[in-house]
Amino acid sequence: MDDELRTRIEREAEKHALLNAVKHESEANVGAVMGPLMGDNPDFREHADAVPGVVGGVVSRVNDLGNDERRARLEELAPEELAELEADEEEDEQVLPELPRAEEFDQIRMRCAPNPNGPWHLGHGRMPAVIGTYKELYDGWFCVRFDDTDPETKRPDLEAYDAILEDLEYLGFEADEVYKASDRLEIYYDHARELIQEGGAYTCSCAGEDFSELKNAGEPCPHRGKSIETIHDEFEDMIAGVYDSGEMVLRVKTDIEHKNPALRDFVAFRMVDTPHPREEASEYRCWPMLDFQSGIDDHLIGITHIIRGIDLQDSAKRQRFVYEYFGWEYPEVIHWGHVQVDAYDVKMSTSTLSELIDAGELDGWDDPRAPTLQSLRRRGIRGEAITDAMAELGTSTSDVDLAMSAVYAKNRDLIDEETDRRFFVREGVEIGLAGSPPEAATPQLHPNHEDRGVRHIPAGKAVLLEGDDLPQREERIWLKGLGCFQYTRDVLQYTGDSIDVVRDGDVDVVHWVPAAESVPLRLRTMDGDVEGRAEPEVGDLEADDLVQFERVGFARIDRVEEDGSVVAYYAHP
Repeated sequence: MDDELRTRIEREAEKHALLNAVKHESEANVGAVMGPLMGDNPDFREHADAVPGVVGGVVSRVNDLGNDERRARLEELAPEELAELEADEEEDEQVLPELPRAEEFDQIRMRCAPNPNGPWHLGHGRMPAVIGTYKELYDGWFCVRFDDTDPETKRPDLEAYDAILEDLEYLGFEADEVYKASDRLEIYYDHARELIQEGGAYTCSCAGEDFSELKNAGEPCPHRGKSIETIHDEFEDMIAGVYDSGEMVLRVKTDIEHKNPALRDFVAFRMVDTPHPREEASEYRCWPMLDFQSGIDDHLIGITHIIRGIDLQDSAKRQRFVYEYFGWEYPEVIHWGHVQVDAYDVKMSTSTLSELIDAGELDGWDDPRAPTLQSLRRRGIRGEAITDAMAELGTSTSDVDLAMSAVYAKNRDLIDEETDRRFFVREGVEIGLAGSPPEAATPQLHPNHEDRGVRHIPAGKAVLLEGDDLPQREERIWLKGLGCFQYTRDVLQYTGDSIDVVRDGDVDVVHWVPAAESVPLRLRTMDGDVEGRAEPEVGDLEADDLVQFERVGFARIDRVEEDGSVVAYYAHP
């Protein structure tokens, strides 16, 4: 390679390395630079063996710069590309579509209405992420309203109330108000009484199958013509618990010939024999259905915009009948499709997860294999990364896919600069050292932050390497931070070669730990636990410390056991 070509490669590589680093506000990555570099300069391809060595040196120099220095240098080299990047950054700031009729409301008011039958899985996280982002965009208001009026089929879990609020805080938000629907039964009863008085509801004792036949035929229930006084009396008996489950319901009068049978005279209240798990609500037996309860609450709380799944379109239509009786204006509704999450073998369902936990197949809601927010938090993934990834999915009516790689990329941008580097060898193979190598390695804690200091890793008489890193006979490898070694006579013989052998691409760089002084570490991952050993100072870390195990990935230290072994949770590459 002549000097002119090398200069061109260095100049183009610097531009792409700066673009990569500025875009992600982190150190540049050789792999990410190579693609666009070779794409923009096809004449470099015939020198493909030599280009990575040049690029590696350029990337190293770019990574030595601070973020402001990188941006300033990019403005010198490629002002047009920097301007495009900044324009894209401004576009990215508004990731959600504008809310309909937003300008007509004094305040945007939204609600997150979870069923507290368990902590949130990843799919649940989409709603608070989006409405929390809308609150920030519009300087609005949002509440958490626990829709816990089903003590039987979707029985509330008493621990889930606090767990969900903790999940919300993890995502980066705090509700302006928190409600429990089970505290508001008397409010729903009063509105039912008013609805009865308006002629909009009636008590019905038909068997479920009998009413379904009438409904599907478009024929009125024989109880539809009861007097208001009789309906009032029977409803009060429902409240008093006179009837058993299934014996009496209160129905909202709609259009019995409506083209959609699901909207014909739907149930507003039913009897439930199972006591509510909350002591404050355990005496009630007459419970509202979700469509009635939620519709009343949305009006009384002043909700301006509702986001709900497209499969719940009938809910809005049912609630509009109630709103018409009361003369209320219905909130703006945004229907969206379901979110599918990749990378998990476990079904994203609260009931399924609960069954797996009860059966001992998962250790708990924060098991690394569980697609839950508690799991991601324990793995060291920032809630902000999840929120940003969810918000970027938008509010399309189509089903959308959340790639966990997108969450990981955002989390990497958030934690990379503050996370120190360490060595961890999985299921290591011991190999002796010979030839008077350095007594210890002192690599930097972070390649971009020399001021943080170095790690002290004693070499000892033998090291542990990962199986895939074992060299072939007479092959040289570079033990990171220690030097160049050649595999000779079943030991690694220190050669004393300079770092140039790495820059020239002749020698692979591998991580290692001392065989004698390393600490045992169990890494809990989505694919199961991995045993290995880490450099000695990892044993001095504390719970919640984040590390990047070089060539393995980011992890959160969970605990140090009494015997000195460490348990860490794997986050992502």
